[in-house]
Amino acid sequence: MALADKRSIRLKASPTHSGIRTANGDYLTAVGGGGRTTDVIHSNATVLQAWEKFAFIPLGPGGSSGWYAIQTIDGHYLTAVNSGGIGSAFEAIHSNATQIQAWEEFFVSCHGQ
Repeated sequence: MALADKRSIRLKASPTHSGIRTANGDYLTAVGGGGRTTDVIHSNATVLQAWEKFAFIPLGPGGSSGWYAIQTIDGHYLTAVNSGGIGSAFEAIHSNATQIQAWEEFFVSCHGQ
């Protein structure tokens, strides 16, 4: 599916927000609810509250492609800076995108629980 085709498919209803848990049970936090380029993500929340909620926006028909944009509670999107491959935690992820472009696309695969 072409990139433009993927972007033209969006959820019509309000997305469901979910928490993302680490292996030790803590939740990822979009600091400030999103909209940041520094101090973007923390991983030490023990309770699921607003800043720990993300929406997975499917980019393929019915979400079947595995490609998603990840939206913070304030409506911004997570960005893999330079499409990924950056090793520094301080530069790798931003949360200030207001629209979905190539850097805001993530492939999600789930293995076990």
